[in-house]
Amino acid sequence: EMTQNYVNYYHTKWFNCNTIYKNYLYSMRFSDETLHDIKCRFRRELENGLGRDTNATATVKMLPTFVRSIPDGSEKGDFIALDLGGSNFRILRVKVSHDKKQPVQMESQVYETPEDIIHGSGTQLFDHVADCLGDFMEKQKIKDKKLPVGFTFSFPCAQTKLDEAVLLTWTKKFKVSGVEGMDVVKLLNKAIKKRGDYEADIMAVVNDTTGTMMTCGFDDQRCEVGIIIGTGTNACYMEELRHIDLVEGDEGRMCINTEWGAFGDDGSLEDLRTEFDREIDRGSVNPGKQLFEKMVSGMYMGELVRLILVKMAKEGLLFEGRITPELLTKGKIETKHVSAIEKSKEGLTKCKDILTRLGVEPSHEDCVSVQHVCTIVSFRSANLIAATLGGILTHLKDNKGVPRLRTTVGIDGSMYKMHPQYARRLHKTVRRLVPDSDVRFLLSESGSAKGAAMVTAVAYRLADQARQIAQTLAEFCLSQAQLLEVKTRMRTEIENGLGKATHSSATVKMLPSYVRSTPDGTENGDFLALDLGGTNFRVLLVKIRSGKRRTVEMHNKIYAIPIEVMQGTGEELFDHIVHCISDFLDYMGMKSARLPLGFTFSFPCHQKSLDAGILVNWTKGFKCTDCEGEDVVELLREGIKRKEEFDLDVVAVVNDTVGTMMTCAYEEPTCEVGLIAGTGSNACYMEEMRNIETVEGNEGRMCVNMEWGAFGDNGCLDDIRTQYDRAVDENSLNEGKQRYEKMCSGMYLGEIVRNILIDLTKRGFLFRGQISETLKTRGIFETKFLSQIESDRLALLQVRAILQQLGLDSTCDDSIIVKEVCGTVSRRAAQICGAGMAAVVDKIRENRGLEHLDITVGVDGTLYKLHPHFSRIFHQTVKELAPKCNVNFLLSEDGSGKGAALITAVGCRQREQEAQNAAQQA
Repeated sequence: EMTQNYVNYYHTKWFNCNTIYKNYLYSMRFSDETLHDIKCRFRRELENGLGRDTNATATVKMLPTFVRSIPDGSEKGDFIALDLGGSNFRILRVKVSHDKKQPVQMESQVYETPEDIIHGSGTQLFDHVADCLGDFMEKQKIKDKKLPVGFTFSFPCAQTKLDEAVLLTWTKKFKVSGVEGMDVVKLLNKAIKKRGDYEADIMAVVNDTTGTMMTCGFDDQRCEVGIIIGTGTNACYMEELRHIDLVEGDEGRMCINTEWGAFGDDGSLEDLRTEFDREIDRGSVNPGKQLFEKMVSGMYMGELVRLILVKMAKEGLLFEGRITPELLTKGKIETKHVSAIEKSKEGLTKCKDILTRLGVEPSHEDCVSVQHVCTIVSFRSANLIAATLGGILTHLKDNKGVPRLRTTVGIDGSMYKMHPQYARRLHKTVRRLVPDSDVRFLLSESGSAKGAAMVTAVAYRLADQARQIAQTLAEFCLSQAQLLEVKTRMRTEIENGLGKATHSSATVKMLPSYVRSTPDGTENGDFLALDLGGTNFRVLLVKIRSGKRRTVEMHNKIYAIPIEVMQGTGEELFDHIVHCISDFLDYMGMKSARLPLGFTFSFPCHQKSLDAGILVNWTKGFKCTDCEGEDVVELLREGIKRKEEFDLDVVAVVNDTVGTMMTCAYEEPTCEVGLIAGTGSNACYMEEMRNIETVEGNEGRMCVNMEWGAFGDNGCLDDIRTQYDRAVDENSLNEGKQRYEKMCSGMYLGEIVRNILIDLTKRGFLFRGQISETLKTRGIFETKFLSQIESDRLALLQVRAILQQLGLDSTCDDSIIVKEVCGTVSRRAAQICGAGMAAVVDKIRENRGLEHLDITVGVDGTLYKLHPHFSRIFHQTVKELAPKCNVNFLLSEDGSGKGAALITAVGCRQREQEAQNAAQQA
């Protein structure tokens, strides 16, 4: 009978055990499906917290910390760290040096925070902190030094900068009056001032999660998440600034303190909370708040276990129903007891000791059951944390747009450190929930204080760095007065170029083009046009039909010009050109016709007539021998003769600015100015013949090719040229020439940027101070890269990707600086280009004696077309500097080829006219 009872007892016992687990504890065990669901819910909450319109009502507050980067190893200095937030208050002195053996030295002291202070007034609390700090400085003999202080304050705070923090609400055990809604930095400073025996410079207030992330980030650069699983629980991570609506700017990253303890405060976790969770909440200092924290953190773990044991005992499932006053007393089972009970070897022995102290006389089976309850409660905590962390990791992965996320999570807190199984379970579940991530978990050995010192060091360094970078870039920021001065000087140089006496020594050559009018619509015929001026060479067939329905039909083919041809002999260059024309005529089946040809030649030429242009000098990287001082039309004709395959009638040599003006004027008769803002920079406009002293005759107008790229070659712009402009000039093919062009054209902007980046890298502000081979390479930053980097639509990671493609190992912070440098350089380019244009349109207005001028400028060039901000800043500058002119800008869709054909048509017409006149006279 006895055996039977024993068996029955055992049977019912285990049956009961299973029933309890089924009934009570079943709801504490989550399937992966549920965990995935929690992960998604948390991610939604996280996005609500970040959103401008949803933040106010969000429970997960996602507080910006104004910590913008993890340590990069350049931090050094002597700091004090305060750490307030848990059961005791620590003060540390942290010395950070570049000593390989011992980069960080710390000395710390723990001070009690008595119950009466935790539940007292704000004045008492901060007086206590100031007293402890005074005591610490006395012991360290540093009262006379004003060391920078980092303050770890583990409660939800609203920050608008690093050195202020307004407490939103107390959590955990704290309930101090008169602090919520106040800036804790001000309160602490006030308390320090009141003592008056030392000074402290509080540079940063840091949440303990951020401190943990930064501590671990010192050892592992990949660390971008910080988690606390201790008395309370919380997490932070590095978010893209463009997702943080509450902080201005979209550049770079910022650490966000999620305050995830409040997850569920809006009822979103009700389906997962048990009667025991509700019971705990009812008895807490902050009912209805931090509901997620109350399910997982150390402060509540022991209590959860106790409540479950009470209920089981009441139902006779444990201790044969024995319930003692101790078991009913709040706080009698602590989290450290739960940790002890779950130890694999001595757990049951520990369990027996703990239960015996509670007076419940446990059997072996009771101990097994209690151990099981502890496991279920602590495992639930690890699972819940894994799910919310999973939400953060998935979010980070999407931010980066990578197929696999590699990251490090820094963790601190007594639960994670002391509990024998917790860490392993957490890691395992995280890896299961986010299989497409490689996560390294790093235990923060020295708490969050080292991190607080790092933040303080970074703040110290960044403030200094930002100041120095701003100083460097300030040279490129021109005032309204300086821009007006550029306009005035351009006007002076224009007059010099036009004047007979001053022309020979003028830098801005003001070359006559012999184009005397814009198209009138009667042009007709088939024309060939060549376009030589950049790295490509175009041949076009242009069919112009006049009459009611004016049409222009164009066929073209682009040919490359190899660098060895660009820098070889003149004969090789023109043979190459003729070879390309021959190919094009074959392609069009037009070898036999003797077509009139217009030659767009984008280099400075002295013209004595429409069909003769003597090359003054090469620009833009061309260096062919035996061309300067020669008539390029003759060189082309000789090349055609050498080929002996076809004949062409070269009617006009045209500068690309003039071609662009003519192209646009065909559509828009008010177009009387041409501008190229591309590889090079130049302009032309219709000048009154009476002002062009280098050409006979005073009637009518003629288009003048300004060759304004050479503006400043006489030193008149030296006061606004920077050391970087001088470096670019010294390393160019034509040192001392085209100085204005070198400040505002596509070919050189990238070089200016590169020179600035080299300087900033040398000074340790970029690329970790490493000057790579790439950065030493001339010409890596083409206009298209600058345009991409400055595009507003590009996320920082894409900018970083562009830099990485160029072989520059760039961080997000580096990318911000690179983008700022590009923006500064291209802004100045657009402004000084605008100042030049303002001088031109104002001169035309004065030429015509007008109070107000309406005029159109035809524009072409990659910089103007492709750059996201150049044209806008350029227009704005012209408007500000020439307020009496209403300037309309027309983008030349067909380049200068159509214009060259139109000029050729006009030239043919003029020739016929002259021939007729001659015949009549004969």
